[in-house]
Amino acid sequence: MEGERRPLLHDANGHVERTEGDDPSQPTGCGATIVCDPKRGVHRYFVLIFMCFLSFGSYFCYDNPAAIPDVMQRDMNIDNTQFMLFYSLYSWPNVILCFFGGFLLDKVFGIRWGTIIFSVFVTVGQYVFAVGAFTNSYWLMCVGRFIFGIGGESLCVAQNTYAVNWFHGRALNMVFGLQLSFSRVGSTVNMNIMQHLYDALNKTIHGHVCLGATLFIAGAFCIFSLVCAFIMGFFDKRAARILKKSEATTGEVIKLRDIKDFSINLWILSVICVAYYVAIFPFIGLGKMFFKNKFEMPAAEASAVNSLVYIISAAASPVFGLCIDKLGKNVFWILAGVVITIGCHALLAFTFVTPWVAMVIMGFSYSILASAMWPLVAMVVPQHQIGTAYGIMQSVQNLGLAVIPIVAGLLVDARGYLILEVLFLACLFVALIGTVALYFVDASKGGLLNLSAWERKKRKGTETLDEEVIN
Repeated sequence: MEGERRPLLHDANGHVERTEGDDPSQPTGCGATIVCDPKRGVHRYFVLIFMCFLSFGSYFCYDNPAAIPDVMQRDMNIDNTQFMLFYSLYSWPNVILCFFGGFLLDKVFGIRWGTIIFSVFVTVGQYVFAVGAFTNSYWLMCVGRFIFGIGGESLCVAQNTYAVNWFHGRALNMVFGLQLSFSRVGSTVNMNIMQHLYDALNKTIHGHVCLGATLFIAGAFCIFSLVCAFIMGFFDKRAARILKKSEATTGEVIKLRDIKDFSINLWILSVICVAYYVAIFPFIGLGKMFFKNKFEMPAAEASAVNSLVYIISAAASPVFGLCIDKLGKNVFWILAGVVITIGCHALLAFTFVTPWVAMVIMGFSYSILASAMWPLVAMVVPQHQIGTAYGIMQSVQNLGLAVIPIVAGLLVDARGYLILEVLFLACLFVALIGTVALYFVDASKGGLLNLSAWERKKRKGTETLDEEVIN
């Protein structure tokens, strides 16, 4: 009754009277309901909906070229090399931004405005890309992809920071898995609707104008994610006021002088990372045309096959992450992921077995490797160097993703898709050699990276006991 009666209590001037102990920063009325109260777990999961959609638009539009490559090359009159430059230009700014994205979020913009600003870069980049297509201006499309890249990767850092702030100690691994799943769903939806959207518009408009209109409509997903960024900023500021918390930070500490202290294990992990990832994402960029040309698939089926890695990883990554957490033996999991992916590319290159088989298996092998590799970074560097270590790995990865797409386009234009597959197999064999090297180097230092989960727990307990004895 007190909550219902209080708004009726006014002083002589008509202002609401407050009793002793009232806090104007605390929610009242509908703001204090279970869904809207930041102190309630239900509110966190309500906010999680908007959090998961922060990167949906960027993932959807990142692979717009891969969804309609034949259309884009025909309408813009470009070859495979020029087409793959769209992917290369996305990665180039992130060779540098991987080091400074966290700093910009922490020290310059703040997480709320930083998320909004990077979402604006993604949205503006997509629409510049669309205007370039609409006006038949290839150079403008390239500018759009570069702008898009400035926001894309840093937006993911912001999304992860929100997740840590809202769910630290509360099913954080599940939240990261959900965010990845939503992002991959965005990629999958893109792969499977862009061709249909283009075909529908092509009934009334044609050529590069139709392509531009298609990309304009795709940009609506970026606007949707931008709206989610504003909503997240509102909820985060409101929660900080009510819970009396400071604004979230990424926690990244980038110190380039730490590079000289890194162990060889981190550099081997970086080699594995770039050698593996350049055999996945550039392949997907050219995958639809590969499936159409070699297996004579219709456009819709080729798009569906090309999206399998994304949709399977969306579901499988959290599951494999949980399995590896429980079992350990990360190096063996990485080895399995690389070997299986080599088999998938060999199947695609040298046989005519339906590509559905290879792409389904590749989706699982990609999930295995990603789930096993990234947690190892925290095991090979001290806590205070983790930010720099992740920055190094992501920078090397983006360097590879900036260079290899151009090489892939040149090879397809000059020699065809078989030689392209040979390139990807060569990269995967580099990853295989790196994995074997990682195993032996780690074994020579005690084998920490390939311990079972039980052995790690036992060793950690022993180290903790030794520290207590020393103290």
